[in-house]
Amino acid sequence: MNVNTSLRLLAAAGAVLLAGACGTGGQDAGAPAAAGGGQKPVSTTARDWKGVADALGREGKVMGGTVYRVALPRGDLKVTSYGVQVKAGLALGSYAAFARYPGGQNLAMGDLVVTEKELPKVTDALQKAGIDQTALHKHLLAQTPQIWWTHFHATGTNQEKIARGLKAVLDATGTPPSAKPTSPGPVGLDTRAIDKALGTKGTSEGGIYKFTFAHNQTITAHGRVLPPAMGVTTAINFQPTGGGKAAINGDFAMTAGEVQKVIKALRAGGIDIVELHNHALDDDPRLFYLHFWANDNAVKLARGLGHAVDNQDVKPAG
Repeated sequence: MNVNTSLRLLAAAGAVLLAGACGTGGQDAGAPAAAGGGQKPVSTTARDWKGVADALGREGKVMGGTVYRVALPRGDLKVTSYGVQVKAGLALGSYAAFARYPGGQNLAMGDLVVTEKELPKVTDALQKAGIDQTALHKHLLAQTPQIWWTHFHATGTNQEKIARGLKAVLDATGTPPSAKPTSPGPVGLDTRAIDKALGTKGTSEGGIYKFTFAHNQTITAHGRVLPPAMGVTTAINFQPTGGGKAAINGDFAMTAGEVQKVIKALRAGGIDIVELHNHALDDDPRLFYLHFWANDNAVKLARGLGHAVDNQDVKPAG
């Protein structure tokens, strides 16, 4: 185990202790700016976002005491890539994340999984609602049917208005209502060896084994600090495909200096590069996102992914 992996294990333990010591409360209108510049989001509870949940017709959960994140998995889609039927948790997980800042300003960001037929209607609905479309790309190399991923960004003092606009966007797609969470259950992989390779313990959700890593430096956009739950993280997913193998997908959120090192590490691990792009218009530092794919022995792939993560200044997201 190298130094970066050891540091990630220590950071994970610290994150658990910190999470246990911190709670959520009401709004903190005096939230200070971060050391690197930018307003920090204020603390909120699920009650603060009831209007958003009602407008969307879907409930989310507060993450890190500040971000209200609504999962919008495309469980309605039957997508195949290189012979693998892709589960929603591997690569088809739309989401919307909301945060509140001093002065009553709200920020919404997210990613929508849409079919090629839905895409023009989604773009028009975003424009009509005054929601910025900030990226459009694919997460899979080969896919049937053709699927696109589009990112959005909106600000304003009326979070319900933003949510109503987003609901109109969702209505232009076949995105189903939120489903009740199911028991994680076993994933049929050597998770202990995978955890060791990635330097932290993963989580099981909907048959997918997942990891999330957050940047050690502060990420801002439009003068506001973006907590990890807004979607500015490295996310790694494993979907078992039998015989100890797994399909892997997700994305690395990288600063410019990390990009080539991560690409080199992934290719050395036999992992394909799908896309390299930005998700936001004015984040600081500028983040580049790299989507990847492979279907092979899960532990072997985990080692390659672990080496790529070692080339980032990140820690496990608590």
